Amino acid sequence: MKTNSLIVALAVAVSPLAVSPAFAQAPAAAPAATSYTTAKTDLGTLLDNPATKAVLQKYIPNLIANPQIDQARGMTLKEVQSYAADQLTDDTLAKIDADLAKIPAKK
Repeated sequence: MKTNSLIVALAVAVSPLAVSPAFAQAPAAAPAATSYTTAKTDLGTLLDNPATKAVLQKYIPNLIANPQIDQARGMTLKEVQSYAADQLTDDTLAKIDADLAKIPAKK
């Protein structure tokens, strides 16, 4: 019985702190989307947005036309690079990133 009384006493003692505005935390803001990148944005997101898909079409048309591309939708282009190094060179990824940086990311 003493343990239950202690738990109730602690709960009552702490509860004003939990609801006090001084101790309340503001809800976490959603992270601001800055831009699309080949290292952080998954391929599915890039393919589903007409503006970003146009960038991919400009630099890697054969890759995105491949019927198996849907299998990589959850990967970033940087991750896909290890499977298609001849098409996704560091230089190509840098060019894609430069164009993607001009497109504001959707929230």
